[in-house]
Amino acid sequence: MPKIGTLNEKPLHASLKAWYAKPEAQFEVKVDGFVIDIVQGDLLVEIQTGNFSSIKTKLKKLIKSHQVRLVYPIAQEKWLIKLPKDGGSKSTRRKSPKRGRVEDLFWEMVRIPELLSNKNFSLEVLMIQEEEIRQYNKNKNWRRKGWGIVEHRLLAVVDRFPFETPTDWLALLPKETNEFTTKDLSEALGISRKLSQKMAYTLRKANLVELVGKQGRTNLYKVST
Repeated sequence: MPKIGTLNEKPLHASLKAWYAKPEAQFEVKVDGFVIDIVQGDLLVEIQTGNFSSIKTKLKKLIKSHQVRLVYPIAQEKWLIKLPKDGGSKSTRRKSPKRGRVEDLFWEMVRIPELLSNKNFSLEVLMIQEEEIRQYNKNKNWRRKGWGIVEHRLLAVVDRFPFETPTDWLALLPKETNEFTTKDLSEALGISRKLSQKMAYTLRKANLVELVGKQGRTNLYKVST
């Protein structure tokens, strides 16, 4: 009989849980009223493949008395699979031109910036190769011309980036960074301006960088001392 917490578990989540866990790990353990994905000694590990807002309350309560690690996958490479529309056709598979990068984590970290500097909280990004499975439904998903995502499947974990200390987070900034704007950050890292703004916001809320003034109409930041 499936354990509580695995009844509606998606394939990507289940695969990452199996990949990440050490031999002595326990799965789906109840701690302080919450079901934890993996318990490894004194460390509670939560794997989150989606929006961080849904896990925010859980994390904030658990870090009061436990060491908690949030594991977040980013698709470095992705293959798109479209299931047959009917019995006579075949599935199609093509590689997505989009490539994920570790800085993409800030699309979600803006939802929990206050946790970043908490000594009981750590995060690990897993760069993965995955398949995205799409299914046709003419009555839904009009934005995708009827094609909707039904699941993600793990192919491989190709890299991992642990964030356990302020130094780990600040290492994402360009080397020899002194004062900078989000435009500087965008150009130096090769990311969108919108993502650089989310990155600066998160690091500022965590007191790792501070606002020191303006450069024209743009906020000017520097690493906190």
